[in-house]
Amino acid sequence: MSETVQTLLAKLVAFNTTSSRPNQDCIDFIRDYLAGHGVTSDIIAGAEPGKACLWATILPNDPAARAKPGIVLAGHSDTVPVEGQDWQSDPFTLTERGGKLYARGSCDMKGFIACALAAVPDLVKGRLAQPVYLAFTHDEETDMSGAQSLTSYLRQKELVPHWVWIGEPTELRIIDSHKGVAMFSTDLTGVPGHSSQPDQGLNAIELGVDFMQILRQAAHDKQAKPFVNSRFDPPYTTFNIGIIKGGTAENIIAEHCRIDWQTRAHPGDDLDATLAQIDATARRQLAPRFQAFAPRAGMTTCTCFNIPPLLPTEHNIGAATLGRLTGHTERQAVSFATEAGFFQKLNTHVVICGPGSIAQAHKADEFVEKSQLIACVDLILRILLCSAPA
Repeated sequence: MSETVQTLLAKLVAFNTTSSRPNQDCIDFIRDYLAGHGVTSDIIAGAEPGKACLWATILPNDPAARAKPGIVLAGHSDTVPVEGQDWQSDPFTLTERGGKLYARGSCDMKGFIACALAAVPDLVKGRLAQPVYLAFTHDEETDMSGAQSLTSYLRQKELVPHWVWIGEPTELRIIDSHKGVAMFSTDLTGVPGHSSQPDQGLNAIELGVDFMQILRQAAHDKQAKPFVNSRFDPPYTTFNIGIIKGGTAENIIAEHCRIDWQTRAHPGDDLDATLAQIDATARRQLAPRFQAFAPRAGMTTCTCFNIPPLLPTEHNIGAATLGRLTGHTERQAVSFATEAGFFQKLNTHVVICGPGSIAQAHKADEFVEKSQLIACVDLILRILLCSAPA
């Protein structure tokens, strides 16, 4: 007997797959569920123990349909933490209140995974227009290493799908473009000493303040020159200083300061040129202070991750198909990032459309409306079965 989408979602959210934890148990559950319906899965192990992606294949019976490139239903199995949030119910137990299903990941984005799994029995028995692939990843909420390893795996298989459907929460509206996001860590090294003799040392926190002023100026420069007719809000590349760590005691000149910062690049902006300018400005302004204490003092910046943007493409068959069947023909651009850019690098069309609202993600009492899940399952079946050519 087929399980309902709500039952499947309840089982998925019961796995605590916060990005800092393993997701293997959740992936194993999905693999076993699929195997129970005769669907084979490949498991792609992550670099970290207990982390894994899943790639599953549902082939049509018709040889002509089987030879087509196929459609991918993609989602991430990891979630953000619940610590420090005030939940009305257990975040790892699906709870229904007023037609809304509450749990961590119910919206972002185990809801879509549950929809895909709920459709599997009908997909297996029905007449598929082309192959259907399921792609579920790890660590989307952090460095997106899962999407990187999965798309590398597909390159090795030389598999280029017809289009990729990523089910991030959009209230089933069509997203065909988003900003990229990159995180950097800048380490500044000074010279420690007694706080009573500041001229005998070099305070790394003060160097950090100077560096942050450079970042702030770069952000202001971007804001002053927004992209004309941009689809994004805000219509320019943004910066955020997220974490500052430095010093050991109030009476010691700080030897170290680390600044973790982020950019969300507007498509069409030359982020590499911006980063090079920031580095050159910092080294020029701080050079006299570094030189006075060389070689002990200095600055290094490393790239923690760099998530590519999703760029709109002409004749995006996925966006056109989803728009036609949902009635949401307008395509939107968003400032949050997804795994879409990695799939787009496979030289295929990518569209983002899923149940739930991004406004409910990452917060206490995260929820998805049950009606959205039911509509999404119906949409999957209408698109993937031969009754609605894709």
